[in-house]
Amino acid sequence: MPSGIDKQPVAGSVRVTTLGLDIDEQGDPKHHGGPEKALHHYPREHYADWRAELAQHGGNTGLLDHAGAFGENFSTTGLTETQVCIGDRYRLGTALVEVSQARQPCWKLNHRFGFAGMSRAVQGSGRTGWYYRVIEEGSVAAGNRLVLVDRPFPQWSLQRLLHVLYVDRLNYAALAEMAELPCLAESWRKLARQRVASQLVEDMEKRLAGG
Repeated sequence: MPSGIDKQPVAGSVRVTTLGLDIDEQGDPKHHGGPEKALHHYPREHYADWRAELAQHGGNTGLLDHAGAFGENFSTTGLTETQVCIGDRYRLGTALVEVSQARQPCWKLNHRFGFAGMSRAVQGSGRTGWYYRVIEEGSVAAGNRLVLVDRPFPQWSLQRLLHVLYVDRLNYAALAEMAELPCLAESWRKLARQRVASQLVEDMEKRLAGG
């Protein structure tokens, strides 16, 4: 199955465009990539937890020997979903990026790690990583610092967003607030509106388990 998840380290400066790194590709551009998911960030801190969990289920822990196991464009330490908020703007090299949404894990992670429950485990753990849209194009290189320059919605950490999406799933007040977040990707705002209107949670099975 086509996939661009197998990311590898890159030396030197790389161009950051509104569609992501100019050397990057996606195997399924219908569901991956695009302006709202231009860049994927995954915290290196999570790898230790996944190594232990995958070992219990016979998954491929060798993928965790190097950054990029989750298809992330950027791997860091010192920043997780508990600290990052929707709408955060960061200077990344010479580019300016904005947090647009958390990752909604899909069935390709199951194949990637050799564990049929991996997508559900990622979703349930809250260790999803997140995406950026690119506000100002520029360039970035390994070793550059990620510097926070603006935080318009400190009350909407990714941890809270994921809690509303996957745990407190019919909290109508939170969903209504979520639907009005201007920095949140439109697909997530639409999902919030639909839950409020239907008073039902959407079916996630196809995304998690595949067709």
